[in-house]
Amino acid sequence: MSFQAYLDAVETKTGLTPRQLVDAAAEQGFGPGSKSTPVVAWLKETYGLGHGHAMAVTHVVTKGDRIGGKHVGSSGSHRDASDRLWLDGKDTIPADW
Repeated sequence: MSFQAYLDAVETKTGLTPRQLVDAAAEQGFGPGSKSTPVVAWLKETYGLGHGHAMAVTHVVTKGDRIGGKHVGSSGSHRDASDRLWLDGKDTIPADW
């Protein structure tokens, strides 16, 4: 599953876009530089996310919308088309993203 697919699945489960979750995390005092453990715990408790999905959102909360290029353009199951993640909702991803 690609990183973007994790975020899309979280949106399906919670009804919130990744950007809305980042904003909610900021209201809780989480953001760039936050330790992952409390963010993951908050996401699991508040939104019922599993560990992998909570970790994907935590990455965006603490590190922003960029990911490493390891899987970008690869042919593996964890491939992503871009090193940037779309945070504004799975139904609004541009076709050329």
